[in-house]
Amino acid sequence: MPVLVMKFGGTSVATLDRIRRAAKRVGVEVAKGYDVIVIVSAMSGKTNELVGWVNETSPMYDAREYDAVVSSGENVTAGLMALTLQEMDVLARSWQGWQVPVKTTSAHSSARIEDIPPANIMTKFGEGMRVAVVAGFQGVSPEGRITTLGRGGSDTTAVAFAAAFDAERCDIYTDVDGVYTTDPRVSAKARKLDKIAFEEMLELASLGAKVLQTRSVELAMRYKVKLRVLSSFEEQSDEAGTLVCAEEEIMESNVVSGIAFSRDEAKMTLVSVADRPGIAAAIFTALSEGGVNVDMIVQNISEEGRTDMTWSCPVDQIKRAEAAIDAAKKSGELNFDDLIADTDVAKVSVVGIGMRSHTGVAAKMFQVLSNEGVNIKVITTSEIKISVLIDRKYMELAVQALHDAFELDKAA
Repeated sequence: MPVLVMKFGGTSVATLDRIRRAAKRVGVEVAKGYDVIVIVSAMSGKTNELVGWVNETSPMYDAREYDAVVSSGENVTAGLMALTLQEMDVLARSWQGWQVPVKTTSAHSSARIEDIPPANIMTKFGEGMRVAVVAGFQGVSPEGRITTLGRGGSDTTAVAFAAAFDAERCDIYTDVDGVYTTDPRVSAKARKLDKIAFEEMLELASLGAKVLQTRSVELAMRYKVKLRVLSSFEEQSDEAGTLVCAEEEIMESNVVSGIAFSRDEAKMTLVSVADRPGIAAAIFTALSEGGVNVDMIVQNISEEGRTDMTWSCPVDQIKRAEAAIDAAKKSGELNFDDLIADTDVAKVSVVGIGMRSHTGVAAKMFQVLSNEGVNIKVITTSEIKISVLIDRKYMELAVQALHDAFELDKAA
């Protein structure tokens, strides 16, 4: 029988009533003739509670035991979902990561999936099981220890299973009914997209859109897994939600598909650093080793052999960046006058595969922001994206103005 993967996030399984609602959706797909692999998250709020218990018990905790505790939330949901399906006379069984097994690296709390052998679950399907309810977010290391995949790891689990089992589709059930042109809470004109290309979704996810976890989209794009984002709280049709698919499957699209934004950005500037070969490598090697996720980078014009280097990073990584740069200065690798952090900035981005074949998108974006009196601090571009760093107080104004200017409330 064809295999379908269905993933239910924390809000979709937050209570027993919601688990029953999710189980009914699974039952509908079983009735259509699918063998179903259900990936579940922990019930809403449970992971934070478990993390809190770990931190209270042992602030300098052993990461292996952290994973053992935090992964238990998904185990509870998987068992409850399997029991609910059994009550509906659907042959279901729960599976923990080690039972599948979901083979991962040994990087506890941020492990990466290396292999998912399908044999164990396929054998059970062959014996009559119709639904395998798998605990998301977890796997097993080469040493036989439980591992977790980091925040949003259940999305990644679902896509990885869809790839491993050659599933017809991977349906991600969440608290929104699809992917929108921007956050509806910021622009009332935001429109749900019927389809979006993998590359666009990857850019939107990495730039601040919270619908899908970035690693899950990367996996889907690599293995050509069709993803569908759906609401677990609304009635569904075959055309419901948003399909994330290959560019070739989208007949016509707007030049710009969406506006993404991130409030929690910081702009950091290293003032008067030597302008010589290797200086950029020294700066960004230090930041990388310090665990700082650098995004935009700008180097100013050199004067008398000195230059300024500016980059953006998440605002909660400023202290890491300062420590890394200070350590590089003390070791003699860097010499500079000052390190300045601006925490009152936000990143706004326009994204669209149509930008490959259309000119003038950057000019239009910059003109719109100019008309609204919004000053641009930093610019970065890719083939299908233009991002700017602006004062945070103008972020919502910028998003609304750009959404209107590119007429994203209208379908192509």
